Amino acid sequence: MAFYLAIKEIWRTKGRFLLFSGVIALITMLVLFVAALAEGLGSGNRQYIEKLNADLVVYQSNVDLSAGASRIGVSGLNKIRRVDGVKAVGPVGAASVTLVSPVKEGADPLNVALIGVEPGLPGEPPAFEGRQLGGRQSREAVLDRNVALRTGVQVGDVITIKSIQDTREQFYELRVVGISDGRQYSLQPSIIIPFRTWEELRPQAVVGGAPGAELVANIVAVQLDNPADRDAMAQRIGAEVRNVEVVDTVTAYKATPGYSAQQSTLDTQRYFALLIGILVIGGFFQILTLQKVAQIGMLKAIGAPNSVIGTAAILQIIAVTIAGVAAGAAASLALSLGFPPQVPIIFSPAAVVAAVGSLLLIGPIGGLVSVRYSLKVEPLTALGLAQ
Repeated sequence: MAFYLAIKEIWRTKGRFLLFSGVIALITMLVLFVAALAEGLGSGNRQYIEKLNADLVVYQSNVDLSAGASRIGVSGLNKIRRVDGVKAVGPVGAASVTLVSPVKEGADPLNVALIGVEPGLPGEPPAFEGRQLGGRQSREAVLDRNVALRTGVQVGDVITIKSIQDTREQFYELRVVGISDGRQYSLQPSIIIPFRTWEELRPQAVVGGAPGAELVANIVAVQLDNPADRDAMAQRIGAEVRNVEVVDTVTAYKATPGYSAQQSTLDTQRYFALLIGILVIGGFFQILTLQKVAQIGMLKAIGAPNSVIGTAAILQIIAVTIAGVAAGAAASLALSLGFPPQVPIIFSPAAVVAAVGSLLLIGPIGGLVSVRYSLKVEPLTALGLAQ
């Protein structure tokens, strides 16, 4: 009986229920897009460090875990390598350059992070298309997929980058041998090259670097014989190697300049969007139910039990909520496929489930409050016939 009443009313006033479902769909889209933008920006800031094939990351001490300010030379690298329990170490250098060609027609040159790694050592990302880097001084490059998507570059193409050397613009050609997954570094898409090549091409005061100068990395990626001993090994490396600070990858990317402040701001926006969505949906259903007080009074007057009336109202709310949230989620995912690659939209499964679950629950909860109130009203009062 309750199911029949719910379906009958939805069909009879389908325009009103479609309007409510449409509003819920729009709110769902707002909540999901704010959450996806927050996840995309956060991911872009931490991607390279988060996916680093290492157990520990070593910085120069007293630089507040800033990769840009950290400097570790070959001598420090060798000392870290000799610590008992260390399996492999790899120097990692990062600098900003400009990809000038090829770029898509009408597009500006692309600012990228130029990352230097030692082929075959920690720090080098896997290539999911093509192959990994070859020689230690080769002019080869593996591209972050974001570079490939935004420029159309493919394996085998030759790219040209611009680097500032001794106040002058220098242009260098690199052959693309592979494409990796998303490896953005501080919100910049990245180009990965051999470390010795990076030392030569990175922006610096002397063209090609000072002759005979020691190779210097920004950070050192460390793999351990036993990753479970991460904390103990961090202390051991810090004790045996002077002037270094050792942390795990999570601590490393959380220390990225601006990351914590950015995440706090984005999380606040995400929670406020969800809160507003919940309040609006709950308010809508309270209004919808209170508008039916006279109808509920009529049903009570002809003998319909409260259980049937209440169940029918809740079934209507559940049906409208599910339809609206499902339509909003589907529309959000469909629209996201049309966004250009530079828009940082990532739909995290955990964030989507949390947002959708909250929106699905608030409708019935908000409706229960108003349904309970409506059922307490006497039939004559509800019909406006009480003296």
